[in-house]
Parts: sequence; structure tokens; C-alpha cells
Amino acid sequence: MACQENVAASLPFRFVPRCVDLFCGAGGLSLGLKLAGFELLSAVDNSKAAVQTYRENFGQHCREESISEETDLPDADVIAGGPPCQGFSSAGLRRQGDQRNTLVTCFARIVARRRPLAFVFENVEGFLTSEDGAYVMDLLSPLVETGYRIHLRKVNAANFGVPQHRKRVLAIGGLGWDPGFPEPTHSAYGAPGARLAGNGYPRTPTLEESLAGLPEPSTEEPGTPPGHFFRPLVGVDLERAKALKPGQRMRDLPEGLWHDSYRRRAYRRVMDGTPTERRGGPPSGVRRLEPDQPCKAITGGALSEFLHPTEHRNLTLRECARVQTFPDDFLFSGTVSEQALLIGNAVPVLLAKVIGETLLKDLENAVAQAGNGQLLSFVPTLSNGKSPALERVTQRVRATFLKKQTPKETLLWD
Repeated sequence: MACQENVAASLPFRFVPRCVDLFCGAGGLSLGLKLAGFELLSAVDNSKAAVQTYRENFGQHCREESISEETDLPDADVIAGGPPCQGFSSAGLRRQGDQRNTLVTCFARIVARRRPLAFVFENVEGFLTSEDGAYVMDLLSPLVETGYRIHLRKVNAANFGVPQHRKRVLAIGGLGWDPGFPEPTHSAYGAPGARLAGNGYPRTPTLEESLAGLPEPSTEEPGTPPGHFFRPLVGVDLERAKALKPGQRMRDLPEGLWHDSYRRRAYRRVMDGTPTERRGGPPSGVRRLEPDQPCKAITGGALSEFLHPTEHRNLTLRECARVQTFPDDFLFSGTVSEQALLIGNAVPVLLAKVIGETLLKDLENAVAQAGNGQLLSFVPTLSNGKSPALERVTQRVRATFLKKQTPKETLLWD
């Protein structure tokens, strides 16, 4: 019989799990975990603006450093992190062999070497299909081999009360014990497939609701609250704003109002000879947001891509932070573009808090036992269908990990 051990019972009376945040960025994941009851021991990032932001809001336990498998870390109950996503984000340029992608492997090997009670991993949905699922395997293989029992699923942050449609991949694992997975708290709407999860729960807040209570923004920095300022639109940019109604984007404008980069992207595949039915379309370019729906996903380019739902201007940094569920007293450091990137790359605080609350409850009741690691669930899509690329990845994951399951185990697989 396997030796069983109650995780919380072997620790201090009041179990306050200790956490390390790798690739911490501005600290959205850290703040959510802290609000859920975790103690933040250490955080690491190689961005000066990120480290300054983190220290401004959490204290001096964050350090600026390029993360490697040899990175020195304190003993922690949980290691959390989201390696940089630029190498395979569907919103950016994909570069095969991008060195940042190898940080997924680095994260997995750090966890495998340090052997915390649990880990939390977050990344963009493009993580699933990049290089035919190679990075999924890089994450899972060393962790399952070490003994972690893991859920890996795609979620929409809107199903957890975040006022934006933000699809992300979460992996949560327990060393020798079965963690749960955060359940939706809200019913989302306003995007394809949004109603497939969280039915019967309270409605996700709208963009208008998330921005309520903010004063008029300033045209000068820093604004009140800090970051609540904008640069007035002029010339053709103002013409575009006046022509766009809520929900409309660049393609809804007359071609004379398209900006040059959008026009090049719109026609590049035509010039390459790609058949029309396979051509797809360019990014939205600029979009007027809808006030009565959750926001589109906030990215590092949101300041130039998104127009306020009712005013002829772009969103402010503070409005972007509001959509990411940061409190108004959370301060961001760096240039405007650096702050925008920190906000756009962050884990929404409210999503992180739900993750933390679920994990804290599981840790308090966890029973660890010696045994093999296992992929407990794999849900790579929120819809009823899969792209050919995602289907290939699913089959690869099944072939590698499903064969390890026993007949008595009933697991959730896509």
C-alpha cells in the first residue's frame, strides 16, 4: 500500500502556502495568489520595468535576472509562472526556434528539480499548437515523470469574472496528489463559444461596468488615478475614430481610411498567390469597443488598437489595467509602451485569485502518496470542434499520456 500523507497536517497549524513567481511581469498572478491567502517569497523577471513595478507594489523580494535551470530560489510550496509568450502568441510574429520558447522547458525542469507541492503554469492559447505541440510535451513530460498529477486546460478569463474575452492555457499540478481545477464563476457572452462554460452563473461584467467610477482622463501624464491619461487623436486617426461605431474595426472603414500597414497585411497573401478561401484576414488594426459586452483581450498594443466605446480616443493605461482587474492603486513603472506591455502580458488579477482560492483549498485537504505522475485532464478547446493543428496535438498528447491511465480511472479529455 502506498504511503499516504496529509499535506497540510505536516505543515504549521495555520497553513499559509509559500509561493515563488517566475517570469512575474507586473505581478498579476502574484497579486491574485496573495489575495487568495498565499505568502509571496520571491519573484524573478529579466525586465527592469517589471521588477520596478513589482517592487513598488509588493516589496523588495523581486530580483532582475535571466531565469535558467540554475536560478537560485527559496523553498516554496508552490512555483507559479508564465514564461514569455511572444514566441508563439497568435497576436504576434511567430518565429520558429525563438529562444524564449525554451523557457517553457526551463520552467518545467525548475519545478521538477525543486519538487514543490504544486505548480501553476499560464500561457497564451498559441502555446498548444506551436511547433505541433512540442512545447506542450516540453512542459508535461518532465513533470509527469517527476510525479506530478496535472490538469491542462484552455479557459476564457471572462468565465471567472474578468471583463474581457481572454483565452489562456492553464496547467495545475500536485506532487503525488490530485489537484482540482478552478470552476467557472461567471457566464460569458459576446464572443464565439463564450456560452459553452459557466451557464447559470452570474453574467460577466461589461466593459462599461469595469470602467465605471473613473474620472475624466487627463491629456497630460500621469493622470488621476496614475495612468489615466490619453493623447488626443488628430488628422486621419480622428477621422477613423469618428467613422467607427461600437463593434466595428478597420475593415469596416472605407479603404481610404485604412492605414498602410493594415493594407499591406490585408493583401500580402493575395500577392503570394494564396487561394482566397485559405487566405484569412489581417489583424483588426483598430477597433471601437462595445460598452455592453466584455472587452476584447487586452494586449501590449491595446493603447493604439482599441478605441473607447463612446469617446473619440484610445483607452488609457488605467482603463486597460481596470479590464485586467488591477486595483486603481496598483502602480506601473517604465515608459508608456513598457507599462502597456506589462499590463497586456499580465495574468488578470481576478483569474489568478480564483486559481489561488481553488489551490489553497486543495492544498489544505490534499493527501499525497507515492506513485506515478499523470495527466488528469486535457481540454485544449472551449468549442465543439478543433483545427487540424489542434487535432494533431490532441492525438499526440493522447498517444503519450492516455496510455498511462488505468481502466478504473475516468478522466476528462477534451
